[in-house]
Amino acid sequence: MRRREYLKSALASGATLAASVTGKTALAETAAHPILLEVDLSVDPARETEMLSNFHKIFKPAALKYPGYIDLKLLKLRSALQGGAPEGVNYRFSLTYQSEEMRQKWVASDVHKKVWPTLENTLKSKDYRVLLFDVE
Repeated sequence: MRRREYLKSALASGATLAASVTGKTALAETAAHPILLEVDLSVDPARETEMLSNFHKIFKPAALKYPGYIDLKLLKLRSALQGGAPEGVNYRFSLTYQSEEMRQKWVASDVHKKVWPTLENTLKSKDYRVLLFDVE
């Protein structure tokens, strides 16, 4: 009787593994030319806790659901090891999308127009550097 349970478990594990491999392959095919957007932010130290809460509870959950999303990170600057850090920058926002066209749709969406200000309004300045990279 236990052999049947083990066999069922092994078959289920194999099916799960096959599905995950297939999913990763499909993602790799659709993300053949992904982009990476990096935004240098000067977060107001008095509003840092608010910004972090908004990022984790509002912005990222909304971004995760949008078509084309691959990854999103918020990086806190620790130190500049070579050269100088951009003046006043204490965070870097890093977003990876399947394509620039899909990212543009996200930016134009009503959801983005609602959630981006929850981060932007915690900045010392809205004059921030935005860099767009092709992922090779």
